[in-house]
Formats: sequence, structure tokens, C-alpha cells
Amino acid sequence: MSPPRVPDAGGSGTTALVIAKEPVPGRVKTRLTPPFTPVEAARLAEAALVDTLTAVAALPVRRRVLVLDGRPGPWLPDGYEVLPQCAGGLDERIAGAFEACDGPALLVGMDTPQLTAAPLAPVLAPDGWSVCDAWFGPAADGGFWALGLADPDPDLVRGVPMSTEHTGARQRRRLLDAGLTVRDLPVLRDVDTAEDAAEIAARTDGRFAAEHARLRQTVLR
Repeated sequence: MSPPRVPDAGGSGTTALVIAKEPVPGRVKTRLTPPFTPVEAARLAEAALVDTLTAVAALPVRRRVLVLDGRPGPWLPDGYEVLPQCAGGLDERIAGAFEACDGPALLVGMDTPQLTAAPLAPVLAPDGWSVCDAWFGPAADGGFWALGLADPDPDLVRGVPMSTEHTGARQRRRLLDAGLTVRDLPVLRDVDTAEDAAEIAARTDGRFAAEHARLRQTVLR
């Protein structure tokens, strides 16, 4: 049986969570190296994070939270609370992010700089939390880029194997097995490889695209 849905007047009652790593060379986007250096990969990671934070800043939500592994830098815009990620694997860290919420919550990562408000509009519509218990954004690599929960129970994520080609399917199945009604968001592509970065940069016009264009000129010299 599905748990009672949390009453909510659309997106205005929602907490938006961005889970991210501080863009430190050697700790982020390591699969971009080569062709990019660790410093260049970190610059792309920072650009992706800035684009994501900018997109989330424009959403009509009650609260914006950056759940961060590391320390905030000058790239952090105003209007965000910053919470440290808890210890453990990615499932534990996502679960911990949801555990910090007292109402409907929508979590996104830092790997989709092409994100805009448009694909999230159904979640934040006036009836967004009355039509389903969970919103699921599948990623092209088999993971997921967004997860929205009307009742942010951390046990809905904890224990799901992360960073595999079946992560998205396993996470969605966990939601269904809990009796939740799930609606899907569009499939988005993560920035994991240099090919991903080039494809995404060609389809967006934010800071990530500009940084990728600048660095690509350096790589091709």
C-alpha cells in the first residue's frame, strides 16, 4: 500500500537538493582525463556545478540545499543552505540528504549542466505531489539524474547499488516495491566521458559550454 501523500501546494513547498563534490583537481570528473588534465577536468566540473546551481536557483521551491562533499567556494550563488554529505557510499549520502528534509524533496546531481526548469516543471506544478509519490529522472548511462520523493524516506535509497549500469532500474524498482506511484522525467545524459562533455556542450549555452569550448581549443593545439 502506498503511504499517504504529503499535502503540498506545488513546488513552493518543495526542498530542492543538489548533491555535489567540491571541484578539486583529481577528485572530480577523473574519466575526462585524458584528454583533459585533472585541472581542466575540475574546471569543467565547476562549470557543470555552476550551471546546475543556477538552474535550481530559478525553480519555485521553498528551500534550496547544496549537499556538499568538500567546502563551498566563490562558485556558490546566494540563496543556498550548505549541508555536508554524510559518510558512506553514494546511497548513504543521498539517503542522508533526504533525511534532512521535512517535506517533499527533489534531488539532482551536478553531472547534467544542460538542466533547465523545463524537465522539472511537472514536479513543481501545483498538482506535482498529488499525482504521484515519486518522480524519477533516468540517465542515459543507466543511472538517474533526479529523484523526487513526496515523503523523503531515506530507506527508499539506502542499499541501492550505485554507479552501475543498472542503478536506475534498481532504484526505480525499489520505489515500486515500496508501493509508491512513480512518474518518469525525461532521460538526460550525464557528463562522464569526453564524448559526453562534447555532446552536452554542443546542446547548451551555459558556463559549461563556454568552458568546454575554451579548453577544447587548448587540447587541440
